[in-house]
Amino acid sequence: MLQNTGKLAGCTLFITGASRGIGRAIALKAARDGANIVIAAKTAEPHPKLPGTIYTAAQEVEAAGGRALPCVVDIRDEQQIGEAVQKAVDTFGGIDILVNNASAISLTGTLETPMKKVDLMLGINLRGTYLTSKLVIPHLLKSRSPHILNLSPPLNLNPVWFKNHTAYTMAKYGMSMCVLGMAEEFRGQIAVNALWPKTAIQTAAMDMLGGDGIGKQCRTADIIADAAYVVLSQPKDYTGHFLVDEDILKEQGIKDFDPYAVQPGHPLLPDFFLDEAPEALAKQMEQHGATPAFKPPPSSAAPPSGGPIESTFDFIRGALNEDLVKSTQGIYQFDLSGEHGGVWFLDLKSGSGSAGQGQPPVKADVVMAMDSGDFSKMFSGKLKPTMAFMSGKLRIKGDMTLAIKLEKLMSRMNKAKL
Repeated sequence: MLQNTGKLAGCTLFITGASRGIGRAIALKAARDGANIVIAAKTAEPHPKLPGTIYTAAQEVEAAGGRALPCVVDIRDEQQIGEAVQKAVDTFGGIDILVNNASAISLTGTLETPMKKVDLMLGINLRGTYLTSKLVIPHLLKSRSPHILNLSPPLNLNPVWFKNHTAYTMAKYGMSMCVLGMAEEFRGQIAVNALWPKTAIQTAAMDMLGGDGIGKQCRTADIIADAAYVVLSQPKDYTGHFLVDEDILKEQGIKDFDPYAVQPGHPLLPDFFLDEAPEALAKQMEQHGATPAFKPPPSSAAPPSGGPIESTFDFIRGALNEDLVKSTQGIYQFDLSGEHGGVWFLDLKSGSGSAGQGQPPVKADVVMAMDSGDFSKMFSGKLKPTMAFMSGKLRIKGDMTLAIKLEKLMSRMNKAKL
């Protein structure tokens, strides 16, 4: 891991969303140099499910060696931002660094995204970043080492990153466009850069999106904090870059990234907007026991490459929902023989459900063995599980109650699909 050099000693950082997660990690990294940290976030009272408030973060900053100024700030509110900026200047004499970290996410399609969520994402990610920058820039222009760092991705215009969550992508890319424009506008005066993780980072948002099992596929927020520390230690002519945390740290001589892993040695999930397609990300999450809240719909332009069983599981994945999970509470394993033999699973015990090829993430409650052709018929409604069992076409091991539930389950899936 990257050692502190003291380069941020005495600097004042204004960090949005610093009460937890990545913002908090960046704050603590800078605090170890003796920096002043303005913790600009909404959480003043403890959240029932999420740890951390602006006041607990302030205590941690001061314990790490920095000075803290907790400010209740909704970055959609111009007055609240303005008051926090003025309070920071009055307390610390100025502002040297702005970290635009606060963000909102909803990985939902156009028809499934309420305008309230669209407004929230655009208001926090895009407008909030622009507005906070606008109000802080006059003070940055007076600093000897001014920086703006946005936690936003490279501008990858591959449509794959738009089709399943256009609103979120627009909002997040809006932050990146602020980097593109402001870096050029203030070239030679303020360094303006973007930073994004190579792999998924364990945060409250990732836990929400990935469900149980996602943590072991993530790195901790420390890797982002270390990369941010490198960027913020550069001179002000280091500007206009869209940076990835791992690449930055490799340039600093870091070769061992296991200390950043939640579970060292475990395969890591690539983050959005880089090279992995979202369908591949969801599949990786499911294979390693996570239950992604986002399920990219299969393309209808061409038949699935995996044959009829893959096609059946595309149908199953499209029909999954939390109600099915709540009413079933079971994990199925299908041992298929014949022309399209293989092992597949259906997890209806956690999150919003998952399904895929291979062994289930945990031991199955019921194992069903049958010919692959009969399996396709069963899930299309042409063959009932009870009839398949009575005729010897289906062999069952495990919880018979769950096996019986499968018939009603398939009926509900078919209705949901229609």
